[in-house]
Amino acid sequence: MNREFAWGVATSAYQIEGGRYAGGKGDSIWDRFSDLGRLADPGDIACDHYHRWEEDLDLLAALGVTTYRFSTAWARVIPDGDGEVNRPGLSFYADLLAGMVERGIEPCLTLYHWDLPQALQDKGGWGSRDTIDAFARYAGIMAESLGDMVGTWITHNEPWVSALLGHLEGVFAPGLTDWTTALTAGHHMLVSHGRATRAIREALPGASIGLALDCRPSTPADAASTEANRHFDGFRNRWFFDPVFGLGYPQDMVAAYESRGRLPKGLAGMVMPGDLEEIAAPIDFLGVNYYTKIRVASGAEERDDPEGPSGPGPPPGYTEMGWRIDPAGLGEFIGRVNDDYSPASIVITENGASYSDAPGPDGLIHDTRRIEYLEGHIAEVARCRRDGIPVDGYFVWSLMDNLEWVQGFSQRFGLVWVDHATQERIPKDSYYWYRDSIATHH
Repeated sequence: MNREFAWGVATSAYQIEGGRYAGGKGDSIWDRFSDLGRLADPGDIACDHYHRWEEDLDLLAALGVTTYRFSTAWARVIPDGDGEVNRPGLSFYADLLAGMVERGIEPCLTLYHWDLPQALQDKGGWGSRDTIDAFARYAGIMAESLGDMVGTWITHNEPWVSALLGHLEGVFAPGLTDWTTALTAGHHMLVSHGRATRAIREALPGASIGLALDCRPSTPADAASTEANRHFDGFRNRWFFDPVFGLGYPQDMVAAYESRGRLPKGLAGMVMPGDLEEIAAPIDFLGVNYYTKIRVASGAEERDDPEGPSGPGPPPGYTEMGWRIDPAGLGEFIGRVNDDYSPASIVITENGASYSDAPGPDGLIHDTRRIEYLEGHIAEVARCRRDGIPVDGYFVWSLMDNLEWVQGFSQRFGLVWVDHATQERIPKDSYYWYRDSIATHH
């Protein structure tokens, strides 16, 4: 990441692109999940960004962001995940990147935002070590093909979500429900992060490389919940943060998982020689995705449920996802990351709020609650920087109201309102507020 502070927004390929079969794209696990009726809305069109990308880049340029974080669809570039490169798919991203460069926007390319090619899932997906090599090959191809326009790379987005929600709870693609598979998938994602980091560096020695880990800071619900809170932190945060920074898997969690039969052959049955060294490949920045902080009660040490009701009309202090608003939690967690791991640079790669404010009688979207949410969290970022913590960027989730995974179009995180029937885009008040904030701070 460029050491000048990066002001940006973030999106992901499956949530905005559409163009399911356009240009020879193959299916991903989310396409299959959609076909099975597991999404509230199908993902074949999403925000139709595949056809409207120039209009969307114009919105970015008018917003004044310095950086745009987006992801590439693996199956658009390599339809079967590990075979021939699909040149039209690669050309789509080359055109997209050229459009960013023309508008003076620095690209921040995320290689994996949960959309594994279905062909690889059919061979075992992230439960198979073969997927590690396939991902590293994909990373190398992207770096060699597009590296002249991309200086900042993120290998994985939120591997905890992909591993646990997709392979344990079954609510995300690929919809599996097995502890051992979930932990193995997460481990293979981390190893692939390290291997992909090496592949990118071989192609682009000067690249800035990191990964984006989501976090869920927590506090005990009462005096009797201290141990539950410690376990939750290991389950939700330390299991992924620790190995990335060379600490290996936390021993208290290894013991807990082994005692509960989740690692039937022990850690040695999952971790091969050299794995931990690969996971701890040096990174240039750590991406942190933050939305909320929760209270953990005894007996709920492996639950990550929203604290409030979801849907329109949440009580004060909550977003429509049911997430409690706690800007201080962001600052606390950044401070902890700095103290525990000493990353060279920290970037807030996602932060945002879901509110369903629609155009009013004046045709405008007055999303005051989103502005208040962003204002509070940006203030925490500024405080951390004043305290000497190397926070070098902030990305709002998201540029536009997109396909919010299993919730479909019901949850709106965007700075830009999207009518998903017509694909009309209307900037919200928060868009103009963020534009002015960037101009002021920058």
